Order: sequence, then C-alpha cells, then structure tokens
Amino acid sequence: METKPAFVKKTPREAVRVPTSVRERHKGLMDTSAAAGIPAMPLLGVLPLRRLIPQDLHSVLDYQGALSVLGAGLMAGPGLARTAGVVLGLKGLGVSLLTDYRLSLRKLIPIEVHEVIDYVWSLGVIAAPFLLGYSRRSRWATGVNLFVGVTTILGSLFTDYRAQRGVQWGRSAVTDLGPVGA
Repeated sequence: METKPAFVKKTPREAVRVPTSVRERHKGLMDTSAAAGIPAMPLLGVLPLRRLIPQDLHSVLDYQGALSVLGAGLMAGPGLARTAGVVLGLKGLGVSLLTDYRLSLRKLIPIEVHEVIDYVWSLGVIAAPFLLGYSRRSRWATGVNLFVGVTTILGSLFTDYRAQRGVQWGRSAVTDLGPVGA
C-alpha cells in the first residue's frame, strides 16, 4: 500500500489555488468591475445618462427583445407584420451575436456602434407597425413592438456599456477611458 505525504512542498512555478471571495464568485450578470470589460466611450459625450445596468444583463435583454419581436412577428400571421417582425428580430439577434461583449458569438461590432444600433433599432421597432400600416390589424405584434422598443431605449440610456476586446473600426487604438475609477 502506497501512502502520499500529507504535506507536499510547492515550488514557486506551480499554480497555487487562491480562494475568491463569495461576492466575487457570485457576481455573474451584475458584474460592474474592471473584469466586466472595457468601458465604452460616451455617445455624443453624454449617453448613456447613467451607468446603472451591467453590460451582461443588457446583453441578455438584447437577446430577449429580439426574440420577442421575432416571435410576435411569427404569430402575427401572413403579411407585413410577420415580415417586419422576422426582419427586425433577426437583425436584433444578428447585431447581438456579433457585438464585442461577453455574451456574443463573435466580436466584430464595436460596443459604441452597438449602442447607436440599439437606439436606431428600437425606433424602427416602435415605428414599424405605424409606418407599414399593420398597427390595427395586428395589435399583439404592435403591443410587443412598442414594449420592446421603449424598454430597449430606456435600458440603453442607463446601461454600463463595456467592450470585451475593444474592437474598433477605422482606428488602431483600443477603446479605453483610462484607469478604472478615474
């Protein structure tokens, strides 16, 4: 029978497990620390108004909003409501899947561009039933569009937008506001 010594001396090059605090372990979607990503540059110098909603929670809400618009469009029946719902829902999903944040498939769209798309997409979702003339025929899809559009705009005004890799278009510098807490 082989026995192992109770105490094994660690060499300086071996990884040593460092326990993390309970608070650090359970942050998840509510993480606003530096580990959550690189803070986005303010849009037009003022947006978002406040950084209250963590980026990961906003990401989940992006997927939920896009799927809601897509689902409402599919349930609307044949016609413009269905087409608009499918197109807007798939565009919302596509942007979310390609944005530079933790919960995306590929990091191709800079977070600042995503923020602009959030506002434009939301306005498009709100306007579609009225501009395309299906607001009275498909009240369910109209209601979903209005709810998702308004809540996405409100959420965007208060999201702490953070990039995961700092993807930029047309610039070589990484998005960085400076030291954390500055």
